[in-house]
Amino acid sequence: MPDRVSRKVRSRIMASVGSTDTGPELKLRKALHAVGFRYRTDYAKLPGKPDLAFPKLRKAIFVHGCFWHGHSCRWGRLPKSRPEFWRPKILKNRERDARVLRAVRRAGWSVMVVWQCQLRDLEARLPRIVRFLRKRRKNTSVRVVSF
Repeated sequence: MPDRVSRKVRSRIMASVGSTDTGPELKLRKALHAVGFRYRTDYAKLPGKPDLAFPKLRKAIFVHGCFWHGHSCRWGRLPKSRPEFWRPKILKNRERDARVLRAVRRAGWSVMVVWQCQLRDLEARLPRIVRFLRKRRKNTSVRVVSF
């Protein structure tokens, strides 16, 4: 299926997609700040530069866009145009995500992945995120928490 817009327009659209301070990330940051959490953004001391890092708690949150990280929701579907390009690209992103999460866990941090679609109803999701941040760590074998 051909693209609905020209290659030039598509290139401009894709170039405008940012990797930091995205809408979902800003929404989560604002909500966590209002609850009283303070954090570092794009924390370069950890692999993958987590979107939100809580150094004193040793917890990190990655906010993943459903399309770019291959989520299994309706917003994570591959486009019908150029699937031969998109399928390997999204697969590489998913593989990189898995490597980064393992590396952050090995560094002794707890990790949570929050998907863009889950932040559509932030009011319902925020209590679980807050529980993750407030939960004390019992040991150093940390697992990825996702919902």
